[in-house]
This record gives sequence, C-alpha cells and structure tokens, in this order.
Amino acid sequence: MIARLFILIALAWQWGPSRILPPTCRYAPSCSAYAIEALERHGAIRGGWLAMKRLLRCHPWGGSGYDPVPPCDCTTHISR
Repeated sequence: MIARLFILIALAWQWGPSRILPPTCRYAPSCSAYAIEALERHGAIRGGWLAMKRLLRCHPWGGSGYDPVPPCDCTTHISR
C-alpha cells in the first residue's frame, strides 16, 4: 500500500515537473524510474531506502552512468 503511494508520487514527477524541466539526470535509468523499479522489487521500506540513497547520490560531484536496481534476494514481490 505504501509502496504504491510512493510509486504514484514518482509517476506524478515523471508526468509533471520532469517534462517541463530540462533533462539533468546523471544516471541511467533516471532516478524516478529507478525509484519505481526499486519499490516494485523490494517494497516500501527497502525500495524506499534504495531510492533515497540514489537521490542523495544525484548531484554534480556524484557518480554517473548505468546504475541498475540490485536484484531482489527475497521470495515475495509486489505485484502491480
């Protein structure tokens, strides 16, 4: 339930401000796409933590390039 709310927030960012602002993403996939995938794979707590860590790394002195969501080592997944 909470993961779905966070996913909706990330989708709202993709559909709203992200389309108006110039593209500045340093990573692939974008931070919002990363957050959605992390929340779907890992749930609200771990996925939210991974998304927050990614957002904190996204600054001019941070890294760049391909940065995939780590694979899930759990047996349950959140379904859409």
